[in-house]
Amino acid sequence: LGVGIILLNQKNNIFVGKRIDNPKKYWQMPQGGVEKNENLVQAARRELKEETSIKSIELIKEIDEWLIYYLPDNLLGKIWKGKYGGQKQKWFIFRFVGKDQEINIKTKNPEFLDWKWINSEKLTDIVVKFKLNIYKKIKKQLIDLKLT
Repeated sequence: LGVGIILLNQKNNIFVGKRIDNPKKYWQMPQGGVEKNENLVQAARRELKEETSIKSIELIKEIDEWLIYYLPDNLLGKIWKGKYGGQKQKWFIFRFVGKDQEINIKTKNPEFLDWKWINSEKLTDIVVKFKLNIYKKIKKQLIDLKLT
């Protein structure tokens, strides 16, 4: 199981990071696994802090459905030590209530080499293809909630 974080700033732009392990053209929202004895919201807050140092957030909404993606054939067996073929995720929308100076991606175990705020319109343009359906569903949720 995993969690994903849709982090909105005051202008409803979305935080995305450029992954260290795939720095070509793809960006993604923070996401990660759920640890034992941790609820999903705690996992989302922890993952966001581990990847971005961000703590100043307020929960807006939990996305109702679980979102699932599958790895393409060329990545099967290469990541996650070959144990998994995809991931089932619970996504959360948070509002960033701090200042950009709080954001630090040079963490203990960095995942991102760069970050930026993007307009939600661009969300489906920047993502790796195998996560596109998840990002389309998230974009629709943001439109439905008038958070675009």
